[in-house]
Amino acid sequence: MTDDATDERHVVTVFLRNAGEVLLLRRSDRVGTYAGRWDAVSGYAEGDPEAAARWEVGEETGLADAATPVRRGDPLSFTDDDLSVRWVVHPFVFDCTDRGATPNEEVAETAWVAPPEIRRRETVPKLWEAYDRVRPSVGSVATDTEHGSAWLSLRALEVLRDEAGLVSGRGEAGWTSLVAVATDLLDARPSMTALSNRVNRTMSEADGTPEGVERAAREGIGRALDADRHAARTMAERVTGECVLTLSRSGTVERALVGETAEAERETRTTRGPARVVVAESRPAREGVGVAERLAGAGVDVTLVTDAAVAHVLSGGLGHGVDRVVVGADTLFPDGSVLNKTGTRGVATAAANEGVPVDVVAATDKVATAETVEGEEGPVEAVYDGDADIDVANPTFDRTPAAFVDGVVTERGVLDAEGVAEVADELRALAAWQTSA
Repeated sequence: MTDDATDERHVVTVFLRNAGEVLLLRRSDRVGTYAGRWDAVSGYAEGDPEAAARWEVGEETGLADAATPVRRGDPLSFTDDDLSVRWVVHPFVFDCTDRGATPNEEVAETAWVAPPEIRRRETVPKLWEAYDRVRPSVGSVATDTEHGSAWLSLRALEVLRDEAGLVSGRGEAGWTSLVAVATDLLDARPSMTALSNRVNRTMSEADGTPEGVERAAREGIGRALDADRHAARTMAERVTGECVLTLSRSGTVERALVGETAEAERETRTTRGPARVVVAESRPAREGVGVAERLAGAGVDVTLVTDAAVAHVLSGGLGHGVDRVVVGADTLFPDGSVLNKTGTRGVATAAANEGVPVDVVAATDKVATAETVEGEEGPVEAVYDGDADIDVANPTFDRTPAAFVDGVVTERGVLDAEGVAEVADELRALAAWQTSA
């Protein structure tokens, strides 16, 4: 219930995210309220807030086709007494593949910034509070079942960066709170080695201060994105002109299979990357279907097959051979074995039987410092949701022995088992902060 003299207005606020940064727009003098202040994409919400959010992204930035909704936060309400308006803000975060915003007349200036910068600028009221409702958290990292370890490791670094921005200037007390957050992140997804290594590197390089954590997390996000790009570029060159089989979902693998540079230079598509790709649907979540759709949308010749057909396909069952199997990895072990989506070991075994090489593409931050990691189980109802008294298992990962892996393609080039072991030795040193914190 609002006061009779107060006008209630519903608005959307959309944070476009790219490479760990969000797009801020400085409002021009063509807008009716808060001219000159920084804002995210915003506008009045009439009817469906998500539909309004999508429309405003296109209207204010021209990036509608590049933006995908990721998270919607609970509405935020506050009253501006000077305007006699009670604002109800519906916050969203969209991942955006393009930074080339084309602003309309309501925007005077744009800037891609790390979110803690919101607190350091003159913004519309409650902009940080709106972001706080959609920003990554330990809880969202722990419960996410839609994304892989590389994506979630970036979200973990964003959690540390944003929390560091909140406690900046609090010295030892701020550092102590960040140690707790980092520990919670490590406990949230113990099977995701990239997340652990990247959190450890951030805390190791932070010099024991909140300001150091914010700086190191920002640098870590950039380093991680560069590593994935370089690994994808190497893999793209390795499979040029080949028929490749893959399974499950890996952002690095997808970039390699569209030619890596295709987003920026479409004309290179015919000279870098595979001639065709076979994608196993990857039950029970069938994430391979989405991979096949995205590859097809990028102009790749794609065939989608059932998991059970993989051995048949590798033996030439499609009427042509498969030149190489390319998969991602959740963990690379020091002995050269690989933890990846369940089904990888079966594919690698079948490939070995047919003499088809198997390449794993991943950043070196996915190298484990121990010989084992804790596994994860998917929901049992994804396998069986009937009424019979049946024990159901849905393991998320399996481990492929090094003998079935022909090359580990990373930002440092192609590593053999000895090279992976050397990386593990380097990464062990990053965990030392845990004993000194």
